[in-house]
Amino acid sequence: MKHRPVQFASIAILLCFTVSSLSAYVVRYKEQFYELYHIHYNQHPDDTMENIYWLERAIEADFCNPLYAVGTISDEKDWEKYRYLFMMHLNLKLAEQHVRLGSKWDKQKAYFYNAPWKKQNLESLETAETCYKTALYYWNEAVIWAEKANVREFQFRFLTDLQFWEDERERIADGSLDYNRTIQRELARLASVRSAFLAMDENTY
Repeated sequence: MKHRPVQFASIAILLCFTVSSLSAYVVRYKEQFYELYHIHYNQHPDDTMENIYWLERAIEADFCNPLYAVGTISDEKDWEKYRYLFMMHLNLKLAEQHVRLGSKWDKQKAYFYNAPWKKQNLESLETAETCYKTALYYWNEAVIWAEKANVREFQFRFLTDLQFWEDERERIADGSLDYNRTIQRELARLASVRSAFLAMDENTY
């Protein structure tokens, strides 16, 4: 069964002032929300959650007129491929951001001296696991959109202004970009760390 993406309740609180400051500038389309996504030099959880918020809004929004697309659109087929690539890219970024967010709560190892905080560590691992499983959902969505952009009718049609997105599509197709492998590895390691914490008792420390 697919793991549905989760919404972090604190995002609304974190962004209430940001959104209100944008009230004079109506943000309506995917392209506009995407412009609000940015990589921070030091990415703290709040920064990552902000990016997730904007990317999720972009997923839900309509596309703008082709005249205002991120890249040059020459005809209807360009427009169709553009939409597939954009959705692929947004889902990839959401997968990436959720992996990054999960790593903030993840515990790489269950040290014996952390036994007094066993409950807190298990709760942290649960949050990390939720983030990783949500990342997996978005990765699977990205693969679906990449496949739509990679059908025969598009294989010799390149959107040169969006070479980075085209490269992502190609790397998904040839397997060199595979978040599933990364996420499954993190989930397996997390399960092992959780087992170690669960095995701790009053004699551990």
